[in-house]
Amino acid sequence: MTFRTRVGEGDQALDQRLSDELDAYNAAAMSHAGPQRELTVQIDDDAGLAAGISGWTWGTAAGIAMTWVRADCRGSGLGAQLLAAFEAEAAARGVRVVYVTSFTFQAPAFYERHGYVELARWDALPVAGEADVHLRKELADPAR
Repeated sequence: MTFRTRVGEGDQALDQRLSDELDAYNAAAMSHAGPQRELTVQIDDDAGLAAGISGWTWGTAAGIAMTWVRADCRGSGLGAQLLAAFEAEAAARGVRVVYVTSFTFQAPAFYERHGYVELARWDALPVAGEADVHLRKELADPAR
């Protein structure tokens, strides 16, 4: 058997295949956790998309992959509205902990204001003077 290595800029087909393969592996290894599900929230106005958040839930965990608020809507409370809707749906799915990463030039302080706690920080990422901040939030147990 001959193996070949290919390096490239981006490959949607490869990304999809890797995602499918990892999803299958994870589902088999963690069948008791239930299926991983995507979770998105979007807020629209007359101009189109004003804000959005996307991530996933799996078992008792959720992850936020992307959060964005249009420049003219920042500071209006839409980010808080997105986050609250994401967390409410995650909790309804049985999630107890939400994870997110944010570069220091993005919004770690936003997440901290909403109850997220810094777990780790990788300094000098993506460049010197910045950092990649990893945060988590424990959601309230509805049984309490």
